[in-house]
Amino acid sequence: MILPVDPHKYVAFLGIMAVLAVTPGPANLFSIATGMHRGKAAVIRGVAGMSCATLVWFVGAALGLSALVTAFPQVFQILTWLGAAYVAWLGVSSILSGLRNDPEAETPQTHLERSAFRDGFAVQLSNPKALLFFTAVLPPFVDLARPLPAQMGLFAAATIGMDMITMTAYGLGGAALAVFMTRPDFRRGFRLLVGGLLIAASIMIALRH
Repeated sequence: MILPVDPHKYVAFLGIMAVLAVTPGPANLFSIATGMHRGKAAVIRGVAGMSCATLVWFVGAALGLSALVTAFPQVFQILTWLGAAYVAWLGVSSILSGLRNDPEAETPQTHLERSAFRDGFAVQLSNPKALLFFTAVLPPFVDLARPLPAQMGLFAAATIGMDMITMTAYGLGGAALAVFMTRPDFRRGFRLLVGGLLIAASIMIALRH
């Protein structure tokens, strides 16, 4: 019986996604802002909106990867190495940011009178990290010898599931988490840890190819 995904690749993907999901970015910062200014119910709606946008990205990625593999099979290997380099760059950037102890990025503003679902959808659909994820991080884990739709479904389930857990936690933590991340020592240690994990993940990607 051939599994939809390579178990080893999927485990590696889950590890990287766990690190990326907890790393503060536009989506998680939006969740914090929503929790602080709109309340718990709005956090759930905002997370639902962002998850729907991620699903849109996955559908587009599945169609794009299918066309790319059919037309230019050799490009896939290049994307693998670019993915490893990009994850390593994220790790180095996180470590350098921790060593400099840079302040936290500005939290995206929310508007109480607007739909949290719509705002969340817009935030994630326009998130530059999403484009980099689908063009650099995801391709190395796709096995061309296995059915692409089944693989993308499992990758989507893992990505959206982890994002929903972390974004909801950030949102419900709201003000408390925002205050915690303003502590220089905690912020530095968190970034150094994330950087080390991402660099280790990039090595795993490179060695597997």
